[in-house]
Amino acid sequence: MMSQVEIVRKASSQSITRANLDNSSAREASRGTAGRFKSDKWKQIVRGSILPLLVLVIWQISGSLGFVSKTMLPTPYEIWLAFYDLLRSGELFRHLEISIWRAAVGFLLGGSLGLVFGLLVGLFRKLEHSVDPSIQMLRTVPHLAITPLFILWFGFGEFSKILLIAKGAFFPLYVQTFLGIRSVDSKLFDVARVLEFSKFKQVTKLVLPAALPNILLGLRLSIGVAWLGLVVAELMGSSEGVGYLILDARQFSQTAIVFVGIIIFAIVGKGSDSLVRILEKRLLKWRDSFNG
Repeated sequence: MMSQVEIVRKASSQSITRANLDNSSAREASRGTAGRFKSDKWKQIVRGSILPLLVLVIWQISGSLGFVSKTMLPTPYEIWLAFYDLLRSGELFRHLEISIWRAAVGFLLGGSLGLVFGLLVGLFRKLEHSVDPSIQMLRTVPHLAITPLFILWFGFGEFSKILLIAKGAFFPLYVQTFLGIRSVDSKLFDVARVLEFSKFKQVTKLVLPAALPNILLGLRLSIGVAWLGLVVAELMGSSEGVGYLILDARQFSQTAIVFVGIIIFAIVGKGSDSLVRILEKRLLKWRDSFNG
């Protein structure tokens, strides 16, 4: 018969072995999950690339065979050559630099004002009654309608361009911030009152986290509209910037350069949108929503 000490030692050894097996299983499961995630990511990239690649191939073949006029629609290869020439000469970086500066300043000005006004109007009903009708009226005024007025007031300088971009960036963030605050469940305020939260604590611990999904959506929309405003701003009497590059190329029928400008806007706009998406994923980890 085994002694009591041997029985305890054997039980201890079995429990250690079981723990090691559990840890190994957990590590294997973790590696498996990471592997599946990478595999799914690559599948997403491949699926998303099929349609653009197919369009590019058909486009190139059609242009090479002369089915489409190269003045109207240059082939992807010719667009690439125009892009390479602009890149090599440094002209593209010069125009892109000034465009990014204008978009960033205009977005910061308009977006920050939109966020502040959205918070204040969302939190205070009396302010909503005083300010919101005027803001909603201004929101419906198109960029092209207000551009002549900005030119008359401020000329063709940088200030009028930045104001135009800021006007576009203001409204999406204002509207989404306002909606986010007003969508907070009123029962949460009852709980806050029971817990005796101060007004400041209600805003920072309850209102802002609950409104964050809408605020981040407003941020994405605001950046997109800022880029649209940049195009309008640079088409009105500008002497540098990607918008000017497009306008100048149109006057000399350089369609390939026009395409380069459009592609640059698309890439930079998508890049800025992706940055906000990353921020959104980090800040909204707690949200358990349907992913399709």
